[in-house]
Amino acid sequence: MPKTTLDQWRSLIAVVDEGGYAQAAEALHKSQSAVTYAIQKLEQQLGVALFEVRGRKAELTDAGHTLYRRARALLGDTEALEQTAGSLAAGWEAQLRLAVDVLFPTWLMLDCLAQFFEHCPHTRVELLESVLSGAEEALLEGRADIAITGRVPPGFLGEALMRVRFVAVAHPGHPLHQLGRELTPQDLRQHRQLVVRDSARRTERDSGWLEAAQRLTVSHATTSIAAICRGLGFAWLPVEKIRSELANGQLKALPLREGGERFAELYLVYADPDGAGPAARKLVELLREGVAQRCADCAETAANPENPHKTG
Repeated sequence: MPKTTLDQWRSLIAVVDEGGYAQAAEALHKSQSAVTYAIQKLEQQLGVALFEVRGRKAELTDAGHTLYRRARALLGDTEALEQTAGSLAAGWEAQLRLAVDVLFPTWLMLDCLAQFFEHCPHTRVELLESVLSGAEEALLEGRADIAITGRVPPGFLGEALMRVRFVAVAHPGHPLHQLGRELTPQDLRQHRQLVVRDSARRTERDSGWLEAAQRLTVSHATTSIAAICRGLGFAWLPVEKIRSELANGQLKALPLREGGERFAELYLVYADPDGAGPAARKLVELLREGVAQRCADCAETAANPENPHKTG
């Protein structure tokens, strides 16, 4: 029989992730003494020191780092095992957690969900809309069953789902449009850039920031679009999200000498491919079909501009 318990390993993970014993106790809804005892008991049973005091702070030893990584994998496997058993017992999953990068077209996601609910009316869906590494973090922390993300995290397998096109835009009255010539990166750096904040809680990263002298950071793409339409700056925005603003003249593409367009890939990732139940597989099937149909519509629109199909 194992010398240790899952509860002890959970305490170790909490102390590291939360940054201390007091914070771990609060996160686990336990007393600090209970968490401390769990760690001490773990070290005694294993015969290895997990933490060492450096200054006023306890930090993981080399052995502690190794065991911490293994403990995270152990708890993840345990949770996956229990979820698989629950799915098998219930047939269709009672709930699905879907983390989706905001770059994915909202109308397309809602179309797929409408079809999904026709097949699985009793499955609850929790939709986590994320920015940059938010969906990636949701996978790593076990908060998503399926993710549509711009980057596949280590230890997961993903399939390319769709490509997103960005264009650099500003309001037609913005000073950059008044220069009357092709723009350079130096021109852009003299003006305010709109940036959408990474929704990840632990690891944040910037994407596309030019280190402009002025910067406005917002939490959602819709706020960024509204700000740019009011002339508050410039940004690279996904074409899928600003078709109407480009069409009605609220936004205008910047005449950059180079780099006016950017592209990003979105990937479809199962948290646990082997443990995915029938509801998860059905939703993934509908997402694949929806993206494939969108691509077909876009191709037909390009070939027959007099008879356009919906593209977003």
